[in-house]
Amino acid sequence: MNSILSIRDVSKTYASGHAALKQINLEIERGEIFALLGPNGAGKTTLISIICGIVTRSAGEILADGRDIDREYRDVRSLIGLVPQELSTDAFESVWDTVCFSRGLFGKAPNTAYIESLLKQLSLWEKRNSRILALSGGMKRRVMIAKALSHEPKILFLDEPTAGVDVELRRDMWQMVRELREQGVTIILTTHYIEEAEEMADRIGVIRRGELILVEDKNELMNKLGRKELRVQLQSPLEVVPEPLAEFNLSLSEDGQTLTYHFDAQHEHTGIAELIRRLGQQGLDFKDLQSRQSSLEEIFVSLVGDQR
Repeated sequence: MNSILSIRDVSKTYASGHAALKQINLEIERGEIFALLGPNGAGKTTLISIICGIVTRSAGEILADGRDIDREYRDVRSLIGLVPQELSTDAFESVWDTVCFSRGLFGKAPNTAYIESLLKQLSLWEKRNSRILALSGGMKRRVMIAKALSHEPKILFLDEPTAGVDVELRRDMWQMVRELREQGVTIILTTHYIEEAEEMADRIGVIRRGELILVEDKNELMNKLGRKELRVQLQSPLEVVPEPLAEFNLSLSEDGQTLTYHFDAQHEHTGIAELIRRLGQQGLDFKDLQSRQSSLEEIFVSLVGDQR
């Protein structure tokens, strides 16, 4: 594994005694998109804040591109870009000045061509001379993203980057994420829009009550934990499921037209062939069969359960 970020036995306990993180161990691979999912208060933002040097950890070690985040803080911080949840920027500065200043904070030489390209990519070029104060919430979010990318980081954290923004920005955001990954940038995101993680991420991590309960390749996760269902659309409606079919635990739609059968696609015998045979024995003709796999959101809900 070619790790760019190594998190080893990281814990965080506040003075109140609340354990926000409990021995987190995680390797982030270079150039991947990693989605960290979890309910509110699970520890996602705390972990990101520790890596970015905003919050002090209680125990553990973190290496970014082989550098210790404490001993080589300035070098590490220059590798990292962060788009936080909260909008916070200099309201009276222009977009151009704000982004250029952010680049300078990390010791990067001025590069007007890069900043121009960045603002155009984020549809901010026409607003480059506007004060932040005059921008809409969506435009302010774009400025936060531009600031995070101003110093050309190798690692980009996106903490709920599309929360409360318009569809256009969300679409632009994910197009930009794809392009950044192609350029070799490693992206770690948290999101409440789980369908976005399903579409974008290479791997998924699930955190619950400060514990990392699962890290898995997205496709493998969905194959292992994503149950499949078979929907049988009947020619004639039923009032109840016939007793000879009870062992299949079928559910019947309200209109009586559809039987739904859940099965594990990983098992050698799914039971589908036997179900079809039994339907024939009962004289139940069907006009359509459809199969569907659980979404990542359904898997996530099943993992966090009542801990959300």
